[in-house]
Amino acid sequence: MTSTPEVKPGRIPKLSSSVHDINAEKPPFGSRFLTQDSDVWTQNAWDHVPPPEDQTETITASLARQRLVPVPDDEKKNYNAKPAKYWDNFYKTNADNFFRNRKWLHLEFPELLAAAEPNAGDVTICEIGCGAGNAAFPLLTANQNPNLIIRAYDYSTHAVKLVQTNALYNSPPVGKIEAAVWDLSSLDTLPPGVEPETVDIIVLVFVLSALHPDEWGKAVANIHKMLKPGGLVLFRDYGRHDLTQLRFKSGRLLEDNFYIRGDKTRVYFFELDELALIFTGSRASPAQKTSTMTEVDADEDNESLPTSSQTASPASHTPADTPNPSSDDTLSLPSSGVSSDVHHNLLRPLAHCPPHPLFTIEQLGVDRRLLVNRKRQLKMYRIWMQGKFRKAE
Repeated sequence: MTSTPEVKPGRIPKLSSSVHDINAEKPPFGSRFLTQDSDVWTQNAWDHVPPPEDQTETITASLARQRLVPVPDDEKKNYNAKPAKYWDNFYKTNADNFFRNRKWLHLEFPELLAAAEPNAGDVTICEIGCGAGNAAFPLLTANQNPNLIIRAYDYSTHAVKLVQTNALYNSPPVGKIEAAVWDLSSLDTLPPGVEPETVDIIVLVFVLSALHPDEWGKAVANIHKMLKPGGLVLFRDYGRHDLTQLRFKSGRLLEDNFYIRGDKTRVYFFELDELALIFTGSRASPAQKTSTMTEVDADEDNESLPTSSQTASPASHTPADTPNPSSDDTLSLPSSGVSSDVHHNLLRPLAHCPPHPLFTIEQLGVDRRLLVNRKRQLKMYRIWMQGKFRKAE
């Protein structure tokens, strides 16, 4: 007697963004819903998967443990004095074996693909914190617009060298790409080749979290100065009480929600209200906040699986692609943790920042993803913030 081979369910494809427009009444087609707990391991992604009931206790315990042994004050000065040095070391160490192209950006931010259409006309896109070009080059590859200019900037000299030595950099199929060293937190200095109000779109992905909170004002001032009136910021970064934050060991806490990784690079974990205050000067209204919970298979997305001994993983630098949004009732889901307090710098006007309002919010949301390792039957909760901010006309 022969046994019938097991038929595995087909993978449900990812068809839409993880965070839908704040003005949309319904999420885009393609949401995926888990109706039977027994099905959890049959797919790589599910919408509406809440964190466990004891998540609040887990957060409280992790933060209390970290606060017992913060980074010594004399060491904080070293980490904050020359952060670009540590990013240079990071890119030298990981030049050949770390980075994945961020193709998911085109799904999250369709404005990028619209700019690459053949008849889109003159468009300038700046990616700040370009790293090895893992967002710029997929866009350049997809580009059909001969008038598209992609400008890539990073304060790591070695990262910019990685971009400039890429074959696509020297021979782009269509359009133009330029890269240079520039620090987003520079005071009154724009990137090489950029005049005030000449940029249409700024891509700011996992960048603001690398800055000290004292540098936020200078960063926003530079972004605002670069953009044309009506220009757009496409933003994604780490969310408060993400798995990566809770995994940090003792001796990593610089200040509340701000850490030093094992490779000495810095990372901050945001709340939605903090981002609203940084870009608009006001907290976000409930109607401006969206939230989605999804589940992703860590095996299939090739995202490294942190263990209890790790303080930072490749996921903490380069998250994998992002699943689908869920329906409107996610707006009533709990916040990302025990406290929604904003950084004390945001309780007053930011230093070196022009008076608000500088931007309006077009999208501001939380992407809560449940990573699943089906081989080890493990679940891990990730939290990212995503937004679109439009410069006032």
